[in-house]
Amino acid sequence: MSSQRSDQPSPTPDSVEPPDPRRWKALALLGTAFFMVILDATIVLTAIPSIQDDLNFDVAGVQWVLTGYVITFGGLMLFFGRVADLMGRRGVFLAGTALFVLSSLLCGIAWDGGVLITGRVIQGISAAIMAPTALSIVVSVFRDPAERNQALGVWGALGGIGATAGLLLGGVITSGISWEWIFFINVPVGIAIFLLVPALISESKERVEVRKFDVAGAITVTASLVLLIYAIINAPEVGWGSTGTIVQLVAAAVLMALFIVIESRSAAPLVPLRIFKLGTLTAGNLTIFAVGLTVDGMLFPLTLYVQDVLDYSALQFGLTSAVMTVMSIVGAFAGQAAVTKLGLRPIGVPALLLIAVGTGLLITVSANGTFWGDLFWGMLIFGPGMGAAFVASQIAALDGVAEEESGLAAGLVDTSFNIGSALGIAIVTSVALSVSKGFATDDPKIALTEGLQSAFLVATVFAVLGLLAAFLLPGKTPDPAGADAGAEAALASKKD
Repeated sequence: MSSQRSDQPSPTPDSVEPPDPRRWKALALLGTAFFMVILDATIVLTAIPSIQDDLNFDVAGVQWVLTGYVITFGGLMLFFGRVADLMGRRGVFLAGTALFVLSSLLCGIAWDGGVLITGRVIQGISAAIMAPTALSIVVSVFRDPAERNQALGVWGALGGIGATAGLLLGGVITSGISWEWIFFINVPVGIAIFLLVPALISESKERVEVRKFDVAGAITVTASLVLLIYAIINAPEVGWGSTGTIVQLVAAAVLMALFIVIESRSAAPLVPLRIFKLGTLTAGNLTIFAVGLTVDGMLFPLTLYVQDVLDYSALQFGLTSAVMTVMSIVGAFAGQAAVTKLGLRPIGVPALLLIAVGTGLLITVSANGTFWGDLFWGMLIFGPGMGAAFVASQIAALDGVAEEESGLAAGLVDTSFNIGSALGIAIVTSVALSVSKGFATDDPKIALTEGLQSAFLVATVFAVLGLLAAFLLPGKTPDPAGADAGAEAALASKKD
């Protein structure tokens, strides 16, 4: 094959495919879709007390409204990223968008907790289809390396902003109308996206003779995550040393080991292990995994503290979170502008440091606390760190990846974040419940506050781990042209 390629003439400037004139409009459309699926992971947070009251959920139960979404979102993205590469990215994205609209309707009309959780699981599946497919389309549409990095910076900024904007929008919608409308709002937006896609995006897919899908890999990794999170969530109730907890944790580990074996032997693996030879990609995924652990690991106890301890309404909580949302926008766009000049590590390390400091300041919240005394400074510092961290880790996780595997890389980075989110929520909730139940007091708010302080401490540890991962990012932004050439050479070598 090498001799055949050497006989072909080198491409000339006239033979280079011109850029798609619709690419920036396509980015705006796809970015809106990505913003919505990220928003849906956090917009529920503000509505949790209202959902608890209407559907008779306890704290352990209501978190499944959150984790049901992020587990299926994170567990299935790699599979659907691969499906999109092989079956056609535009068609798969449209299917995911249609499912997103229908599942949002189901969540909005849910008449009991089981229906809502079911709707959220289906909504997570639709997000798992949309997010990696949309990102792989962006990578394929932006062929110029410099423009691609710019587009990825915007994409990372949207992720950071969406993670906090959900709190503000959720508060306004829940207080102004009702919690059901945090789901109904997806319907007109989803329909508009569905109708505009054919006009702005062409079909694209990987050219292969035989289409193979790693269904076994998708099943084992998702089942492993479900078992792991279920065990963590239920451990405070049944005990960490109980037979059920131990069996579930062991089964989760066995399934994860089986997943790795399947991937190493599969002809068309869900996650080709060779992709982790790309050091920047690996560092980016480790960093965004830690960001996922920290962000939702901080936001979930923050919601409980503000609304259940300080007795803020959903609207008050949404408005107080505006400081974090605004600062995440500042951090995201400042990071996007600086990452090309300064590099990934000089942006990622300070970003994770801000996240760690901001989360650490929340460890001292008190049962009779105030916004200015207990929350303001932590949220103010946390916001820009989160926005910049998304930008740096997203660019790193997709740098040097060939277009043929853009769906895989896109699915991998989104999977890393969402698995981190699911584990973060499960771990901090388990810690908070365990500490609260063991604290001797007649005041439930004091007991809950003690538990939430421990949850913020754990989230701070997550942030410190992310800070260590950020040091693995390259000191300078890799040369885009060189990275693309390296990726193409690696792909050609693989095909030989």
